[in-house]
Amino acid sequence: MREKILMIETSTECCSVALADGTQILASRVNETPRQHAAQLVPYIQEVLKESGVSANALDAVAVSEGPGSYTGLRVGVSTAKGICFGAGVPLIGIDTLEILARQAEGRHDRIIAMLDARRMEVYAAPFDGACHKLGDTRAVILDNSSYWEELDAGTVLFIGTGVEKFQSICQHPNARFQPCFPLATAMVQPALAALQKKEFKDVAYFEPFYLKEFVAGISRKSVL
Repeated sequence: MREKILMIETSTECCSVALADGTQILASRVNETPRQHAAQLVPYIQEVLKESGVSANALDAVAVSEGPGSYTGLRVGVSTAKGICFGAGVPLIGIDTLEILARQAEGRHDRIIAMLDARRMEVYAAPFDGACHKLGDTRAVILDNSSYWEELDAGTVLFIGTGVEKFQSICQHPNARFQPCFPLATAMVQPALAALQKKEFKDVAYFEPFYLKEFVAGISRKSVL
């Protein structure tokens, strides 16, 4: 019997929900309208469960984006996920938002840099290999036209996420590729399944996501992730 996982992604302006049976997506919903998380999330969850013929009590787990991300979006997503877990008695899984972005990379890339927009020319970013294994910590980075040149000189790099457009406007390196996008719940399947199989669950009572915070001091623009 395959595992049924409800997946919730609300770390950015986009609100998305998906229900998976193993690696198969049974139903999904996406809304990119800002500030709609509180209004849309619960109806979307109800819709995907109804469309799939699955009750909350039949879920094997609920997976939620754990950040980094916006305070309001993550608070809505995590509190809703916790409520379902409490009510249905199912485990909670947290998925790194930047890994979700990395798993949305199109085609094969030896190096992926996932970026979330912060403010001005700042992003939260983390490097991944072509198999979406994280190669370094999530860091605050102040972008300029020399950012990531060491990685770019070594080969093609895909920059993906909500922070990509600001970097694309200043990066002139020929090895840079860009994919602006929101993180989506449908991309949470593989890490959620892996966490379920390993029983890597969050404490439903105490789990807190990683919120984007105001920068006190940015990482040097020439820092290598």
